[in-house]
Amino acid sequence: MLQIYIMDGDFVNLLHMKHALEVAKAGSLSKASEVLLIAAPNISRSIKELEADLGITIFERTQSGMKTTPEGDEFLNFAKEILGQIDAVEQFYRAGAPKKQKFSISVPRACYISEAFANFSKTLSKEPAEIFYKETNSQRTIHNMINHDYKLGIVRYAENYDMYYKTMLEEKGFQYELITEFTYSLIMSKDNPLAAKEVINYADLAGYIEIAHADPYVPSLPVSKVVKEELPDHVIDRRIFIFERGSQFDLLSINPETFMWVSLAPKSLLERYNLVLRKCVDNRKVYKDVLIYKNGYKLSKIDRQFITALCESKRKYL
Repeated sequence: MLQIYIMDGDFVNLLHMKHALEVAKAGSLSKASEVLLIAAPNISRSIKELEADLGITIFERTQSGMKTTPEGDEFLNFAKEILGQIDAVEQFYRAGAPKKQKFSISVPRACYISEAFANFSKTLSKEPAEIFYKETNSQRTIHNMINHDYKLGIVRYAENYDMYYKTMLEEKGFQYELITEFTYSLIMSKDNPLAAKEVINYADLAGYIEIAHADPYVPSLPVSKVVKEELPDHVIDRRIFIFERGSQFDLLSINPETFMWVSLAPKSLLERYNLVLRKCVDNRKVYKDVLIYKNGYKLSKIDRQFITALCESKRKYL
């Protein structure tokens, strides 16, 4: 039985409200009884219970029928509004609420992924949509999927940590699919002296400023060990740690002393910021980008739209 709670905890029965509105409309219990197909004594009892609950007199009983009091008129105006809203809700859901496109993904900071996301956004229909795109490290990606209901994630890690990640993902109930493998390239301003070199090695990077993201992570290993492997201090002693991708391209473009390791970048981005890509012959470490989602999760149509855009972007740049 539906009920609406009001003020200090007393409640109004919706059925009683409907009875009262019909009595007011019909002008008598007998006429309301014919419309509602309910015995007049039962309707009368509903009205009395309603008046007792509210502490007001809704109707004056006269020989000519039921007349509403000023308090009754006020209450019945509220009742019409309340019942009208309930009818609207019922019709809304019976007819089928407009479908809302929902998509959420947590990813590493990568140009080919962000371009895929931009292209994916153009495939959205005109239906209402809620889209969440979070750039972060692998640890936060996993956290977002477990604790914040992100549906998809992409984790990035060095190939030599493959066992650590696969064990952890299986323990936490994730399915995983390899997207791509790659080695990092250097991105820098065209005005950076390194851009003119035909061959770049680690030693050439000394004296320059590395733009880094500062959040390497491998499950079951101390962060200090991972940082030491991922960010070798014997070459670089100046770093700027960036957490927002937009800032890094401004830095690379404006300061010719800076460089950054990337998983390649689209030509349009390089031209926009006056940047170039260069290989470092000493850098042979292979990395993996892996798509993850929870066991039992069925990929939606919108998920597949993003994955299609991701695959197209990967084929262009990796």
